[in-house]
Amino acid sequence: MNEAKGTALITGGSTGIGAIYADRLARQGYDLILVARNAAKLDQVAATIRTATGRNVDTVPADLSNPGELRLIEARLINDRRITMLVNNAGIGAPVPTWQADIDQMESMIDINATALARLTYAVAQRFAAAGNGTIINIASTVAIAPEFMLNGVYGATKAFVVALTASLHAELADKGVRVQVVLPGATATEFWDLSGVPLSGVPAEIVMSADAMVDAALAGLELGETVTIPALPDAAEWTAFEAARTAMLPNLSLTNPADRYRAVAAAA
Repeated sequence: MNEAKGTALITGGSTGIGAIYADRLARQGYDLILVARNAAKLDQVAATIRTATGRNVDTVPADLSNPGELRLIEARLINDRRITMLVNNAGIGAPVPTWQADIDQMESMIDINATALARLTYAVAQRFAAAGNGTIINIASTVAIAPEFMLNGVYGATKAFVVALTASLHAELADKGVRVQVVLPGATATEFWDLSGVPLSGVPAEIVMSADAMVDAALAGLELGETVTIPALPDAAEWTAFEAARTAMLPNLSLTNPADRYRAVAAAA
């Protein structure tokens, strides 16, 4: 058995990416707390991992869109000092174009993908910073930086929120011993597609990565010290160039005067 590394709490831990994270982290030496809505699936995943690894695995059935149940998970993160890692994996999607979507369903998506993730992150970040260690992994999506590519615009917006939040946390917590990583998977072979209303069979096979390969790449990125991990991106220099272009604009994003192109139009009016 690997040396114990504390406990990882994983949301969306009953299937797909979350269940694979659970398996991999248990094999690395973490005990687990698995959170998801489906108690039967949670128990099945937990039993399999206990048998394979001998690690302690607790399950907490909870719907993160329910404020009361979300608060219970927050309290666990605040008070359970065995927890040394949070994997924010729970999320939902939608295939309907934003302007045609049901606004209540979009609000539910925001509640789970953004609000719940932010509250759980906040619940643990202060304790990790005070302790001088801990790891927060946020699962986003490549649509965070390519919102016109696939799925619904609100979904892409929630994932862009996750990327921005993670970048800010990294800047704030890096010197406090807390590791923060955001993972941007492309299309990944999980139940997400069927639950979102887009059958995986309708997604071009050449853009779909297996969930096992995605999680293994994400954990390799964590080991490499990456803050942003894009499992499918062949050349990391492309992300470096993307970030360099963004940061090059920073000195000019807030100035006394509008840009000349706007002043010229105003003068001609």
